[in-house]
Amino acid sequence: MNLAIPDSVKVWSQFIHPSLMWVLLAMSIYALYSGIQVQRTRYADSDVKKELLKGRYNVKHYQVGSILLALMIIGSLGGMAVTYINNGKLFVGSHLLAGLGMTGLIATSASLSPFMQKGKNWARFTHIALNVVLLGLFGWQAVTGVQIVQRIISKM
Repeated sequence: MNLAIPDSVKVWSQFIHPSLMWVLLAMSIYALYSGIQVQRTRYADSDVKKELLKGRYNVKHYQVGSILLALMIIGSLGGMAVTYINNGKLFVGSHLLAGLGMTGLIATSASLSPFMQKGKNWARFTHIALNVVLLGLFGWQAVTGVQIVQRIISKM
């Protein structure tokens, strides 16, 4: 069975992935902020700690991280699916490979949560290191993604 997708859907579907990824980049920056606040809470003296606890940064960080995990995986798969539908192939290049790497990094980072909840510092430090690399790759992906969108627009 051959599914016919209208050309208008094919054209506009190409902008869902980049739009979602820009939202996720902003959410990643907020996750970084809330994670820093969690660390500050952990090492703060009692008065500062009381104030930081009111912000519930640990809950916010966990929730934002969970949303990021789900949407990044869905967004990555969706971006590849739309590329394949529109071109009949994937373009294996640095943007795709780094995106796949980011998907693996966020999954690995999230998988450390049970260990961090048990107070394992190795998991906490690994989580932080993975997410620093992830955020760096995300910034680079934003630049290369804009270049790809510009090429798509120039062909329209």
